[in-house]
Amino acid sequence: MATTIPSTSIVLKSLLRADLKTQWRNRRAVILSLLIPVVILYTWKPLITEHMMAGTAALSSCTTIGLMAIGLMGYTNSIARDRDKGIFLRLRVAPLPAWTIMISRLFVQLVMILLVTIFVLIAGYSFDNIILPATGYLLAFIAAIVGASVYLALGQVIVGLIKNPEIVNATTRLVYFVFVMTGMLGQFAPIWEVVKNCIKWSPYGTVQTILSASMDPSKWTSTTTQALLATIGYAAVLATIGIKKFQWSAK
Repeated sequence: MATTIPSTSIVLKSLLRADLKTQWRNRRAVILSLLIPVVILYTWKPLITEHMMAGTAALSSCTTIGLMAIGLMGYTNSIARDRDKGIFLRLRVAPLPAWTIMISRLFVQLVMILLVTIFVLIAGYSFDNIILPATGYLLAFIAAIVGASVYLALGQVIVGLIKNPEIVNATTRLVYFVFVMTGMLGQFAPIWEVVKNCIKWSPYGTVQTILSASMDPSKWTSTTTQALLATIGYAAVLATIGIKKFQWSAK
């Protein structure tokens, strides 16, 4: 009796349904990821009120922190956990293309990216009446996807180089903390110009730059374009390394 191999579209739909259900079961982590940038935005309200930080700069910084939480904390740890449980090995023996497994996971992260961006924009309007131009909202979503690709790629590198899920969890927390602290240091602390430039052109700085300019297109400059190119370059290099180093089994 011949075995009927399901079409790629059917396989992809099944994987998406399963991954979305898994994400819903972990809704506490999802809610936490959505609330972190909103809470930070609220605590920064005095800075906005006193005009120490422009509204779009605050929104872009909080969105960047939210994107890091998704790429480093959410995506990386879920991949490490599922690999350790042997889920990827079971999927690999099934008659389906390997790329569909990762596409399904990335689609779920895309949904999370859009949700984080929406939550921050709504919070910005609710707390401080920050309203963006129509093109600003569209460009903000595009910039969020481009920016999140850096952190997803970085997470792919971490999970590719480290097999133990506990060490992956500890590493992602450490990298997340370093990025957040350096980003805040670059915005608020009086530091040397060379250090400030290093932070500005770091993965955190370039993502924050393109997000801020996207929310206010009138402020897009050649420096912003360079930051966009640097962000794409970071994502491409990290993704290449992460894909090459990734193994489907933790053994």
